[in-house]
Amino acid sequence: MSRAFVNEDAGAGGPKRHFALPPRDDPGYDAAAAEALLEAAREGETQSAEEATGYYWGEARLHPHVKRILARAEREGDDRLAQLASRFLK
Repeated sequence: MSRAFVNEDAGAGGPKRHFALPPRDDPGYDAAAAEALLEAAREGETQSAEEATGYYWGEARLHPHVKRILARAEREGDDRLAQLASRFLK
């Protein structure tokens, strides 16, 4: 098989990028996790954010934070972030 079709990073495990998150017992952790998931989705790295935060896309516990992010994105005219937040809430 041609090396062009071999994914050498397959199964590498762990997040592919670093996410600056507070400790899990920090009261702001869920808000930071929601931000991380949405920003990672913007860059096509949702799985990395899921691994780093411990939350999956659409996690109901994060909905209040994502609703605030959605309102901010709409206020600021960030259409892509608003689109991602809306998808998260479905």
